[in-house]
Amino acid sequence: MDKKSVGLKYKRVLLKLSGEALLGEETHGVDPKVIERVSQEISALSEIGVEIAIVVGGGNIFRGAGLAAGGIDRVTADQMGMLATVINALAIQDSLERAGLSARVMSAIKINEVCEDYIRRRAVRHLEKGRVVVLAAGTGNPFFTTDSAASLRAIEINANLLIKATKVDGIYSADPKIYSDASKYSVLDYDDILERKLNVMDATAIVLCRENNMPLRVVDMTVKGTLVAASLGEEVGTLVTNESSHD
Repeated sequence: MDKKSVGLKYKRVLLKLSGEALLGEETHGVDPKVIERVSQEISALSEIGVEIAIVVGGGNIFRGAGLAAGGIDRVTADQMGMLATVINALAIQDSLERAGLSARVMSAIKINEVCEDYIRRRAVRHLEKGRVVVLAAGTGNPFFTTDSAASLRAIEINANLLIKATKVDGIYSADPKIYSDASKYSVLDYDDILERKLNVMDATAIVLCRENNMPLRVVDMTVKGTLVAASLGEEVGTLVTNESSHD
C-alpha cells in the first residue's frame, strides 16, 4: 500500500467510539452499516499514513452505571460493561479486516482466547507496523469510563490527537437537539470544559488530557471524510487544548 503522510498534522491518532454510536438504526447490538462506514473512514486514514488506535465503549450492550442503578453490584456491573466493549472491538476488527486492513484487538482484562492483552510497547509496535489497534475493556478497572480509558491510552501510546466521534458536529453550550439557541464552540480549553460543566467527557478524562497536553477534537462521525480532515488539521468540529483562543 502506497501511503502518503505529506500534509498530516497528526501522525498518530486515537479515536474514541461510543457503543451507542455503533447502534445505528438498530435497537441493540451493532448495526453492520455503521461498522462498515467506520471501517471506510479508518481505511481512508490509513491510506494517508495515519497510525490509528481505537477505544470503543460498550453502551449498546451493557452500561455499567446503568446496571448498577438497577441493583447489580457496581464492580460486577462495570466488569460486564468491559466484556461488552470486547464484543464491539471484535466486530470492528472483523470489519476492518474485511476492508483490507490489518487490525489487532488488545484487552485491558485477560481474555486470551479471543484477543491480546494490552501491553503498551506491543500496541505501539503494532501501530508502527501500520496495524489498527482496537483497545477494549476500558482501563480494566471498575469506576472508570471508556472516555477516561481513551485519554489514558492516547497519552500512553504518544498519540498526537484524541478524536471523540459523536453524532453532533462539535461541542455546544447546551444540547443542540433540545435547545435550538445553543451555540457551537470552534475552540475551547480544558478549563472551560470543567468550569462550564460541558457534557463532553467525564472530568477524569478531561483532566488527564489537560495535564498531559493532549489535544482533543470532537467531531461528527456521520459526516464522510471528517476523520481525514481532523488528521490534516482542518477546522472540523471543536478543538480543545490548553491554549485555545475563544470565539
